Amino acid sequence: MIILITMAFTSCKKDTRALNTDVAPVTALNAPTNQASFNLQPTTGPSVLFTWNASTTQDLVLYEVAFDKSDGDFSKPIYKVLSDGSGVQPQATITQKVLNTVASLAGIASLSTGTFKWAVITSKATNAKVSGDSHTIQVTRPAGFAILPNTLYLSGTATEQGDDITKGIAFKKTGDGTFELYTSLQPGSYTLVDKNSGSPTVYSIQNNTMVVAGGSTAITGTKNVYRISIDLSNAAATLTQIVSVGFFSAPDNKVYFTLPYIGNSQWEIANTTIVIPKESYGLDSRYKYKFVVMDSAGNQSVEWYGSVNSDNPDPSATSPLSYYYMYPVDNSQYNFCFKIIPTANNRNCNVNVNYSPGIANYTNTITIK
Repeated sequence: MIILITMAFTSCKKDTRALNTDVAPVTALNAPTNQASFNLQPTTGPSVLFTWNASTTQDLVLYEVAFDKSDGDFSKPIYKVLSDGSGVQPQATITQKVLNTVASLAGIASLSTGTFKWAVITSKATNAKVSGDSHTIQVTRPAGFAILPNTLYLSGTATEQGDDITKGIAFKKTGDGTFELYTSLQPGSYTLVDKNSGSPTVYSIQNNTMVVAGGSTAITGTKNVYRISIDLSNAAATLTQIVSVGFFSAPDNKVYFTLPYIGNSQWEIANTTIVIPKESYGLDSRYKYKFVVMDSAGNQSVEWYGSVNSDNPDPSATSPLSYYYMYPVDNSQYNFCFKIIPTANNRNCNVNVNYSPGIANYTNTITIK
């Protein structure tokens, strides 16, 4: 029995050899070469390939490209990118958008030229070492912001919700760094912020064309309705005044009535009588909307909004919401029109155009009273 117990203890003994976490740093960086120069084009420029000689470490290691300011020592890199192949390849394909972000973090302003440097961190388990070599990169940044927010809000005494930032009016995000909002502005001031709580990043519009960091925008004169279009990737802003929104009857080829702006990105005429024109071929209820707009220079033009379909059947109570979605259309008299639900003929109705940023698609409704 004693022999059996001894054998059991011997067979269960674990291998307690220590894990070798030694790591050899990268000794040579290959590309981009030292003092390479780039005119950054974050949205259209090709990615840049970073390469280096592989570490001589035994077993698998992970690589990260580390970036730092020109006087940094990589003890606290400003940005890191895992190498290709989930960190195992001695190269990294890095977009110019990322390099633009790095440049911003390095303190290089838009439309300016500056330098930062890069090295490679090699790691195994908890042990990591920075390459003995580092290269400097010179970049020229375009206009625009490198770090683009996912949300944008309008706040200030000139806005519909006042200067309580928690009540900031959300923009509709239309793309990466692009936003749109239909709203009114009155005498006062306003700012753009990336969040409606805490300590947000603040932007302002200058000369109705440019977005800058910080500051505020003053509004004087009368209260008007605007489409505010923002492109932070290019630091661009466009303010288009919405002079009027008209209900255009296709068979009569004229605007029947204009819809007053009621706030919250909506226009509505209440309790108006809807009469569907009677033609030789029957009732023709086709309609769309005529927006009269004006640019910051005072030049007026017309924009048309209607259905995504060139022709539509009469709607019914079971028609999908998408039937009424608003899209930019041409100025043809009969094409891309909505139709009025037949039961609304000779009835008092509320006609509403809704461009609220919180809805999936801009839309319009005719509601029988």
